Amino acid sequence: MSNIPKTMKALVAYAPGDYRLEQVETPRAGEGEMILKVEACGICAGDVKALHGAPSFWGLDGQAKYIKEPVIPGHEFVGKVVEIGPNVEGDWKIGDRICPEQIVPCGKCMFCKSGRYWMCEKHDLFGFQNNVNGGMAEYVRITKEARPYKVPDDMPIEQALLIEPYSCSKHCVDRAAPTNEDVVVLSGVGTLGLGMVGGLRKRNPKLLIALDMNDVRLAKAKAFGADMVMNPGKEDVVKKVKDLTGGYGCDIYIEASGHPSSVQQGLDMIRKMGRFVEFSVFGSPVTVDWSIISDRKELDLLGVHLSPYSYDSVIQWIGDGTMPTDGVVSHKFPLEQWQTGFEYAATGKDNSFKVALIP
Repeated sequence: MSNIPKTMKALVAYAPGDYRLEQVETPRAGEGEMILKVEACGICAGDVKALHGAPSFWGLDGQAKYIKEPVIPGHEFVGKVVEIGPNVEGDWKIGDRICPEQIVPCGKCMFCKSGRYWMCEKHDLFGFQNNVNGGMAEYVRITKEARPYKVPDDMPIEQALLIEPYSCSKHCVDRAAPTNEDVVVLSGVGTLGLGMVGGLRKRNPKLLIALDMNDVRLAKAKAFGADMVMNPGKEDVVKKVKDLTGGYGCDIYIEASGHPSSVQQGLDMIRKMGRFVEFSVFGSPVTVDWSIISDRKELDLLGVHLSPYSYDSVIQWIGDGTMPTDGVVSHKFPLEQWQTGFEYAATGKDNSFKVALIP
């Protein structure tokens, strides 16, 4: 389409700490592809860790390299269709508003062929490999393997930006599978943790306790539906949870803080035969006494990755208010101020939750 410019503004990642705002060639739609004009793109904790050189992204410290640079970062984006290539699957039209899943699955590996596409062996993710450049740019290509979803035209961008993270939150809650007889402790109530509060509230656990070192976040978690909130920096949360449960501990512990001390805290706090759900991505390996998991407590240990089969429900729940969103997208910066945006996302400056870039 002639109204798409030949070049566009984009943030490009070349190496840890080497991110540059540049004019690059605008992508065009090939076979089965669409081009979106980006409305906004959230900054994820993973984006911040990548900028700062987390070994798991850049292949340092003997870990497998994940980023394929140079790459345009950003996977929490929403945009409108401005170009549709030939043979696109689905009933899409110019002007449709789209939010895709973060994963761009190959469709051919053992996991994809058995419906477990979010664990795709090739495992392309928007914003981490340069064949699937992300949304920190004016335009983004939705490849034929991508999984796009329609966003209601009247949904405010502050809500639409939470579809991707809250879908990850929903998958975490699905993995935790709490019942109305469970005492659930959620450690970490940043953006994803707040999404989990909404998702957990729908499950109606016996008691939902949120933990965080930040009192502003705890207040938001309480407003979103947590029964109790506690700050581990100010009180003995392990003792308090045990006191609330007859000395046994919580039934389910969800680790969503990404801090090593939260892992040990959970192992100490959870009851025997409880369910420990690990959600976070850590900057470096975490060391704990694994005999707690086996010999002492016989725990169920579950990992969580991405957001399968969650988007349709989350779009509905954000729209009807049952997954609360008020104030979660706290700061928006133009793409030119990406460094400020990343600083806010990294430090929680000015009580920031989710920070977004506007191309």
